[in-house]
Amino acid sequence: MNLPEQIELCSEHYKKWKNFALRSSDSIESKRCMEKAFFWLELQSAFIVLHSIEQLHGTNKDAKIKIIKAKANLSKKLAEYANETLNEMNI
Repeated sequence: MNLPEQIELCSEHYKKWKNFALRSSDSIESKRCMEKAFFWLELQSAFIVLHSIEQLHGTNKDAKIKIIKAKANLSKKLAEYANETLNEMNI
């Protein structure tokens, strides 16, 4: 998946969780949903920054290495998020 697609995916998930939080009448559930929404918003921001850096310095070898490391860190965050979600579901 390329960076613009990842940005769009994060945006969709952010909107989904934000809407869940706003519709929830339970304050605890609303807080949980907002935490998930903020996670996706933070991830989206990181992907936007990476995309900008890639556009500006994508041909620079050092920049490419740093971008790959940053993408790996974001992938790690996504894996941790998935693991937390599975734990919440008791799977």
